[in-house]
Amino acid sequence: MEKTQTLEEFYRAKHLQVPGGLEKEIGHFNVFNAAEFVGADARPLPYSRRDFYKVALVSGRNRYYFADKVIAVEEHALMFANPQVPYQCEHLSEEQGGYFCIFTEAFFRQFTSIRLLDFPVFRPGGQPVVHLPAEQVRPVRELFEKMLAELHSDYTYKYDLLRNYALELIHTGLKMQPAQEVHAHGNAAGRISTMFSELLERQFPIQSPVQQVNFRTAIDFATQLSVHVNHLNKALKDTTGKSTSELIAERIVQEAKMLLRHTDWNVSEIGYCLGFQEPAHFNNFFKKKTQVTPRSFRTV
Repeated sequence: MEKTQTLEEFYRAKHLQVPGGLEKEIGHFNVFNAAEFVGADARPLPYSRRDFYKVALVSGRNRYYFADKVIAVEEHALMFANPQVPYQCEHLSEEQGGYFCIFTEAFFRQFTSIRLLDFPVFRPGGQPVVHLPAEQVRPVRELFEKMLAELHSDYTYKYDLLRNYALELIHTGLKMQPAQEVHAHGNAAGRISTMFSELLERQFPIQSPVQQVNFRTAIDFATQLSVHVNHLNKALKDTTGKSTSELIAERIVQEAKMLLRHTDWNVSEIGYCLGFQEPAHFNNFFKKKTQVTPRSFRTV
């Protein structure tokens, strides 16, 4: 499996000078014109995770491969990538363009309480690509151009502006998703839901065949969160429309698909990593959720 790409490796892969003091930064942000990195001489990046977030205006025909889905872009789209989900982009046309910015969680967290994974566009299992209608392309392009201009200015508070511009891009993507997907829960149910999501995602990614998830059942999570399992289930139903077991199963299936597609580990090893002591139990679980066996999925 490809290892997670660091910021330093990103800069080297793009043939860019690594920013001085990168390892000492509290939070990192940068923005680029994608035209500088496409064309006949461009090197495709491998399928992998990155240890930073990315928001891109994609212009041109492309195909994105994520852990559990493949998404085609025919003209223009906003693409949102997070450190937990691996992806790769395949250019399908010579005409390519757009912009992208990269940043770390710390770039936001040092001044605000914003958690990027609270935004649906960044949540694992969410919709990471938002197709843009023609009238939305110019405003998004102008936002990126403002970022580029501001980044190279000597304004003392430019990173506050850049943070706001990045948030505006995120909210542009959110507003274009179905309304029921975009809602905030400030109540107790919302807080429990957020803590559950954090605990669930903390177990991933699986990066070694000896790594194993620690929490697999609704009772496991309820115990860790110090709530009754019925209370946890109701909170998740209220905020997501799904039960605790459904959400756990969805995330296990997502990771299983990624491991089956992008590692050479055998099915038994993958099942063990995901908490199945017996290969038959993993096979039955996977087939029930996907209608195919793990081995069949791997050969598709």
